[in-house]
Formats: sequence, structure tokens, C-alpha cells
Amino acid sequence: MTEASMVIVGGGKAGARAAIAFRENAWKGPVTLISDEALAPYDRPPLSKAAIMEDAEPQPTYLLDDGMMASLEVNFLRGSAATAIDRSAKTVVLADGKKIPYDRLLIATGAEPRRLSQAGAERALLLRDLADSIKIRSEFIGGKSVAIIGGGFIGLELAASAAKRGCRVTIIEAQPRILMRGVPPEIAARIAARHAEAGVAILTSAVITEIGPDRVLLSDGRQIPADILIAGIGAAPRVKLAESAGLALDNGIACNTYLQTSDPHIFAVGDCCSFPHPIFGNERLRLEAWRNASDQASVAVENMLGGHRPYDAVPWFWTDQYELNLQIAGLPQRGISTVERVPREGAMILCHLDGTGRLVGASGIGPGNSIARDIRLLEMLIGKRAVPDPAALADPSFQLKSLLKP
Repeated sequence: MTEASMVIVGGGKAGARAAIAFRENAWKGPVTLISDEALAPYDRPPLSKAAIMEDAEPQPTYLLDDGMMASLEVNFLRGSAATAIDRSAKTVVLADGKKIPYDRLLIATGAEPRRLSQAGAERALLLRDLADSIKIRSEFIGGKSVAIIGGGFIGLELAASAAKRGCRVTIIEAQPRILMRGVPPEIAARIAARHAEAGVAILTSAVITEIGPDRVLLSDGRQIPADILIAGIGAAPRVKLAESAGLALDNGIACNTYLQTSDPHIFAVGDCCSFPHPIFGNERLRLEAWRNASDQASVAVENMLGGHRPYDAVPWFWTDQYELNLQIAGLPQRGISTVERVPREGAMILCHLDGTGRLVGASGIGPGNSIARDIRLLEMLIGKRAVPDPAALADPSFQLKSLLKP
């Protein structure tokens, strides 16, 4: 009888965490990790920041190196693209025709940058992997003009890195403001002001009519210099493999609360999947976040091995912009009232309450780690479905930790 095998498709954060989690959960059988990248799994957040800013040539920060995989007895198939899933035979088909059998399969294919559709868009650089980061870094030369299309997290992080390297930077955003998705306007305004201070121009409600070889034309006639053009207009879940296998899709690979797909032998985690969140009335979410990928991988592995654990971690996002740290916990957009908390000078936290007074989100910004402790406590309160006293939230001397006591 063939020994049951656990197979992971995707060599990013979620895939690496899952490989480790199988051994943490005392699984002794075979574990195969399939990645279309030649490198072992490495960390992605530095790609838009440290990898570009540090003087030394960027090196990957490995999440799993070859030695670790050997000690975990993980069969790592590097540079191997999975092209199909044969659900009846329970095999993953690779580009070279090789078939990898599985008893349980985890899809962790992540997301990929969305591409511009205008003529001339082929010159726009994208950021997904280390090679992209190295290419962008080589282009960020002092005095060059950089046009970044998209005012989301990635676009803003790259703008800050380009400005620090002496480039002349313009952000072109189609929406009325930057960070429209999930970030309150008060915090977005603080970020915009800091970019302006660094010399970054932010153009909002901007419509692109033409992309030229060294500039971008807007509908109002403005011409934006662009020696370098970068597209940062969001990411699309990588679902081709799941779609061709006939798995259900819904803003990504549709999973239940146990991260199981429409096939009971296949699970999905990270940026590529959506799931109903029990803390938020089973609203279906797809989260593009480093910690979510890690947390989901741990839960999915437990369930792949026979567990029955729902995924209910509170969403949490972060970005660094210059000396400022921004963190978002929960779903601020679900709030209908806001309480401001000022933990220290230069820092601000907004607590978002729904119609019942329940805490559903927390948004913070401040230098260094000035907001980290309070955001972590607020995140825990969101998870407990707490209904805190607004006066207590507003009082920076009030110890939020006391609200966690039974």
C-alpha cells in the first residue's frame, strides 16, 4: 500500500509555513513542496523596502533553506511549475509531465500583480519576486524620474524607497485618495503628507490616456515624466490551477471556514483563497497579508491531518513608510463610529465600532513601534467580540489589557 503523501503547491510564506507545520503536528509521512521558483522559500515584505534601500546587493531572507528542508525531510521540487491537478487520480502534474501523487493537497499559489491595459503598458515594471526587486533597485538611480501607477501599499513603499535613493517620484492614483481600500482617510492623509515632505508628488483622481516611452499623459493634459514606470494596481489571486481542476471559485479559490475547497482532499491558503470569517458574520474575505498566509497554513495543516479547527484569526496588515509604521487590525470599514486614541505624541489610533458598540477594527499610525502594543491589544479585543467603553478607548492612560480579563 502506498504511504499517504502531503503535497504543497507554492513556495512562498504559506507554503513554507505549511511544510514546517506538518512536522510540528507529528506527521511522519512524505511532504512534497512544489515551487515554480528556483530559490528556496524566502520572505517577501523586504522586497519593496530593505532589498532596495540597503547598500549591499539584496540577498533573500530564507524562510526554509536547503538544510532546514533536509532536516524536516521535505522533498523540495524547485523550479517546477504545477500545470494541472488530476482529482480522480489524486496527482499534481508538473510542466515536465511528471506526476506527484497526494493524499491531501494544499494550494498556496499566492497572487500576482495586476497588469496595466493601456498601450505602452509593457514597459511598466512589476514587483512580485526577488528578481523583480533587483531589477527595480538597479533602475532607482538618483535624478531619474519614477512614475508609480497606484497608491496602495506596494506603490507607496516603492515610492518611499525611490525617494530615499534620490529619484523624482510621482504617484498616479485613479481614486480620490491613496489607500482607499481599508485605510481610514485620516491615516491616509498622514501618509500622503509624509510623502509630500519627502518630495513625492501624489496625483489623485488621475486618468491615464497614454503611456509614452518617457512619460505618462493624463486626461487633463498633464505630462508626467517617467524614465521608470511601475505598476502597483493591486494583485489577482493565482487560481488557474484550481480553475482548470474544476474547484469552486469566489474571489479566489473558495474555501470553507476550515480552509477546505470544494474537493474535500484539497485545501487552499494565503492570497489565492477566500473564506467565510466567523468573527465577522461569515463574510467572505480574501486577505493579502504576510501573517494571514502563515496563520492559515498552520490551521489548514491541522485540518488536513484530521482536525476540525475553524480559521478565525483577526485580519492584520502593516506597512512602513519612512519612519512611520501603519497597522490595521480587523475590518475598519465595518465601523459606523470612531474613537480616537493618542498613545503618545505623534501617534494616532482609531478604534472602529459597529452599531452595537462592538469593536470591529483598529487603525494606527506613528513613528517606530509607538502604536504596536495598543494595536495588538485592540486586535485581541476584536477577536473576543468586545464591546468596550468608548471613554476607556479614548483615554491613553487607560490600560487596554484590563479589558481582556474575564
